Amino acid sequence: MSEANLAEVNLAGADLSGADLSGADLNNANLSKARLAWADLSGANLAAADLSDADLREANLCEANLGNAGLAGADLRGADLREALLEWATLEGALITPVQLSQANVGRESL
Repeated sequence: MSEANLAEVNLAGADLSGADLSGADLNNANLSKARLAWADLSGANLAAADLSDADLREANLCEANLGNAGLAGADLRGADLREALLEWATLEGALITPVQLSQANVGRESL
């Protein structure tokens, strides 16, 4: 599914563990409670996506656009966020470390 157009698709609760979604367009997609552990989301467009309570452990989010994404309650432990855009993302209750945030382009985020 690399570079797939999944904009505005409802994938709530889907098991996408280990999926290759690199470069995919997931703009405004519903991924709440989705299982994305070990998924490759590098370079993906997740702007305004709902990732609340999603499992993103060890996911590759390098250079992903998470601007204005809803990540409340998401599990981001071990996720690679190098050069990821998190401006205006909602991170309330997300499991994420300060080291991970230091590698991302956070701009303004809601913690």
